[in-house]
Amino acid sequence: LRTLDYGQDLDSDEMRERFAPWFHAIDVVSERSPVPESLASMARLPRACGRHALSFALCDRADAVDRVMWTEVTRAGTWRTMGDLDQAAAAFARALALEPDNWSLHLDLADLRAEQGDFAAAVSHAEQGLAHTPDEVSLRAARAAYRARLTGSSENLRDLIAIAPELTNTAYRDLLIDYACAGPGLPGALVAEARRTRDR
Repeated sequence: LRTLDYGQDLDSDEMRERFAPWFHAIDVVSERSPVPESLASMARLPRACGRHALSFALCDRADAVDRVMWTEVTRAGTWRTMGDLDQAAAAFARALALEPDNWSLHLDLADLRAEQGDFAAAVSHAEQGLAHTPDEVSLRAARAAYRARLTGSSENLRDLIAIAPELTNTAYRDLLIDYACAGPGLPGALVAEARRTRDR
C-alpha cells in the first residue's frame, strides 16, 4: 500500500495487470485472516486501480466480521472516486454513527456537502466537529469559509484570512478561500485580501 503514497495514477489496464498478483494475494489473505481494519486498508489498492467492485467486496467482508468506522470511510472514498457523492455522504454518515465524536469525519462530511453546494449542511457539520474538538484549525477554517460562502459574512471571511496561515495543507487552504470568496455581496477589497493569502 506504500504505492498509494506517491500520487501515482494506478487506474489503467497496465497497472491493473501489474498488480494482478497483489489482487490475488489480497483475496487469499482476506479469506485467511479477516480483520476489518486490515480489509478496509487493503481495499484502497483496488480502488486506486479502478477495481471498485473488488474494493466494495473487501469492505463487505470486513462488515461480515465487525462493523468499524474505517470500512465506511474506505467505502465513502470509493463512491467519491466513482463520482457518487450522495453514496459517499451516506457512507461517511454511517462511519460517524460508529464514531460520533470523530472530528475528522465531521470535516469529511462538511467538505463533501460543500462540494455538493449545500453550504448550510457544510456549516452544520463543521460546527458539530468543533463541538468535539474546538481548537482544530481545519474545522475552524472550514466553518469560517462555508459561513462566508453561505451568508456573505465579512466577519467570517476575516476569520478565514486570520486562520489560513495555520493550515499546512495549502491546496485545502486555497479551496476554502475560493469557496469563501464566492459568498454573496462580499466587499471586493476584502475578497482581494483573502486571495492574496494564497500567495503567502
